[in-house]
Amino acid sequence: MLDKAISVLDAVEGRPLTLAGLVEATGLSRATAHRLAVALEVHGLLGRDAGGRFILGPRLTGLDLPAQARPALEALRDATGESAQLYVRRGDRRLCVASLESPHGLRTIVPVGMSLPLHVGSAGKVLRGEAGDWAQSVEERERGVASVSAPVRNAAGDVVAAVSVSGPIERTTRSPGRRYATAVLDAAASIQRQMSSG
Repeated sequence: MLDKAISVLDAVEGRPLTLAGLVEATGLSRATAHRLAVALEVHGLLGRDAGGRFILGPRLTGLDLPAQARPALEALRDATGESAQLYVRRGDRRLCVASLESPHGLRTIVPVGMSLPLHVGSAGKVLRGEAGDWAQSVEERERGVASVSAPVRNAAGDVVAAVSVSGPIERTTRSPGRRYATAVLDAAASIQRQMSSG
């Protein structure tokens, strides 16, 4: 089984692969390739790009995203006064890997480790590859809450995370992108610089 797992890792080392691509590259059955890829993803050895293709995960690429993103998330929270989060894709879900809460009493709280649906929210749009520079959502996941997210890309241009700011509509308004897009884009650029510098 270890040999089969290594063959999966070898296959994605050069390029992102779909499940069908993994099957073709490794010669494994579809069920075995899927089971191994999902297990390797859970342990951080594989990840997914914005298109859902398998790529090497953070434990192999040496990217400690939460630690690298923290200064940018602090700056984003301070600049906007709202809660800031960092999400990564985990299959058909998104996982919160870093979160800083707004100082306001009424605020969005997303705990680290929380798994959310990929099909709703601005971060979901980013991680699905459906956003350009940034995306916004208004009451998609939770009533009374709006958010703005931007993609964090690796050196190859693949989306590896989504950085977000979220808060109650009474402060964010129903056009949160107009208010926060620039700050979120700055945070994404800051994280990317931190990643490239090591």
